[in-house]
Amino acid sequence: MKIYLETHGCTFNQADTDIMANILAKKYDIVYDVEEADVIILNTCYVKLPTEQKMITKIRKYKTEFPDKKLIIGGCMVEVDDKRLEKFAGDDCWIGPHKLDKVDEVVEKAINGEVVHEYGKTRAIKAGKGKKNSESLVHILQICEGCNGQCTFCCTRIARGFLISYPIDVIVEEAKDAVEHGCKELQVTAQDTACFGMDTGESFADLLNKLGAIEGDFRIRVGMMNPQSIKNQLHEVIDAFKNNDKIFNFVHLPIQSGSPKVLKEMNRKHTLDEYKYILNEFRKEIPQMSLATDIIVGYPTETEEDFNQTLELLKEIKPDIVHISKYMHRPGAKSNHLKEIDHNIMKNRSHRVNQVKTEVMLEKNKEYENTIQNVLITSKGSSGGYVGYTDSYKNVIVDEAEIGLFMDVKIIEGKRTYLLAQRI
Repeated sequence: MKIYLETHGCTFNQADTDIMANILAKKYDIVYDVEEADVIILNTCYVKLPTEQKMITKIRKYKTEFPDKKLIIGGCMVEVDDKRLEKFAGDDCWIGPHKLDKVDEVVEKAINGEVVHEYGKTRAIKAGKGKKNSESLVHILQICEGCNGQCTFCCTRIARGFLISYPIDVIVEEAKDAVEHGCKELQVTAQDTACFGMDTGESFADLLNKLGAIEGDFRIRVGMMNPQSIKNQLHEVIDAFKNNDKIFNFVHLPIQSGSPKVLKEMNRKHTLDEYKYILNEFRKEIPQMSLATDIIVGYPTETEEDFNQTLELLKEIKPDIVHISKYMHRPGAKSNHLKEIDHNIMKNRSHRVNQVKTEVMLEKNKEYENTIQNVLITSKGSSGGYVGYTDSYKNVIVDEAEIGLFMDVKIIEGKRTYLLAQRI
């Protein structure tokens, strides 16, 4: 029996897929072509409306094109919108993100023609369940699930629930195993990595220090940290970054809006001044730090003045990476009762923020021109050359390289989304 697993969404979702694949590989053949499969497991994302529409289209496509294959729906859609899912796939099996340990049982029932909907919240510990894919240089390391935030626009909280931190010793053992099996990049992931340990009394900085102490030639990329979660442990976390050469000098700190009013209405639990302080402290202690941030355009209460404050903030803080989303109502989100702004206004603001994003990202990458950077080569480029990452997690394209090795390169040109480099 052959099983095909398809993942959409974040790295946490990909790690969930890896866990399911590890469980199923003991009994079934895992294939990478849907045509070959007897069973399809679709691990869904539901964070945005376009993604929701894509998931529904994908479900319809598989049910139409492969009526003889068993389809199992997994991921956030199962938890967030079971009523809608019932309309499109009520006769298929489901498995929620908290019930991955049941995947073998769900697959077996699907094969036998039974319909089972296995979902609902648990306090299951996923750490230690993920094994590095033998072909990949990257291992996604889940450290906790859920978060302590209550952002008004978010439905992920419904899918992932309240914070469940995994034990440090189990996380570190999984990381050691991955490195021993050839991992070159550990991606530390969670809905909010900085809230790790707030429910168990363990320390996020302590976790980073223990991961950084693992022997081997590899790097650690720390995933998204919400400002509200890091502000009370800021300097301990900064010290962990500074004291561990293996940790990329890269932070993902989502701001969402440059308007203090809108931040409060989003229930972000941090102020604009707190955000700037956190960022400035990182940059003061680690000058080569790269910043990724997130912006939501067109929150229902956002005025033109609010939006202009967001544009000014981006020009001031100059992020290296900007993720932009247009606001749209999500199932179960607290902001759903608010009236969405006019579509044309939304389109105009999205265009304007993208212009600023392009200018800022290009400016930041131009600063790297004619510098020498140490780069971890991770893959071949889709259009030639090789792809790698600097110590500040800048994406680099180099002409000649060997995958899996670190090498020094000279940056020839800074493009908007990557650095063009030459082997020294």
